[in-house]
Amino acid sequence: MLSSLSSKPPTQQLLQSADLISQGAEAAIYKAHLRQFLTSGHGVEASEPVLLKHRFHKHYRHPSLDASLTRQRIAGEARALMRCMRSGVTVPGIRMVDVNEGVLGIEWIDGKSVRQLLPGGAELDEISELEEVDEIHENGAADPIADCGVSGDALMNTIGVEIAKMHLADIIHGDLTTSNMMLRKQTSDLVLIDFGLAYHSSLVEDKAVDLYVLERAFASTHPDSEPLFAGVLNAYEKRMGKCWLPIKKRLDDVRLRGRKRSMVG
Repeated sequence: MLSSLSSKPPTQQLLQSADLISQGAEAAIYKAHLRQFLTSGHGVEASEPVLLKHRFHKHYRHPSLDASLTRQRIAGEARALMRCMRSGVTVPGIRMVDVNEGVLGIEWIDGKSVRQLLPGGAELDEISELEEVDEIHENGAADPIADCGVSGDALMNTIGVEIAKMHLADIIHGDLTTSNMMLRKQTSDLVLIDFGLAYHSSLVEDKAVDLYVLERAFASTHPDSEPLFAGVLNAYEKRMGKCWLPIKKRLDDVRLRGRKRSMVG
């Protein structure tokens, strides 16, 4: 067993030793521990946990097309993260990239998603947790956000600032939801995650759509969330400065288009 494992490429060995967290149509998510292979041959040393995103082979696509798309998407996500880091956006650090195997390894964030912390946003696939969190909110017995060392207003402000820094770097997230924001347990830093749909764009339309996606995520996931999103936009406006006005006008247009589509069905 050990000999067969050691004969495989290092990335495949890492995936086999990792724990599967979740799997979607495009990728599987693992928790693993990178190990430093000592040149002296005395064994291995365990290091920090990492999150592995494996874009596995799609058998319905031609192999050469599948390999090309996988390389592009892994490299694109890594570039978006690097650009964010250079611009001061709080995102997970990159730990490894293997475009040939379709694996991106990033820093493991120990904390909770913003979705879990806000009212009504407990993970839907954990029914018992959903009922428990709703009951806590109704009875006022606890405030999950305060337990993390921040206030609700401060959290919304931080979300707005981080998104503004990302947009000032001309990075469009593509899937802004409260599930893709995490509050780090040790420091209460807000971390933007999952840049699988991110791309580079300076277009006002793209930034407005990014904000609209988040607004709809707030509305659909967190009841009575208008004041929450207003706090996000207020902080975003301050950070964007003179760039805000054209984005605001386009955001109003995007909202109008969204309402028309809802009416048509």
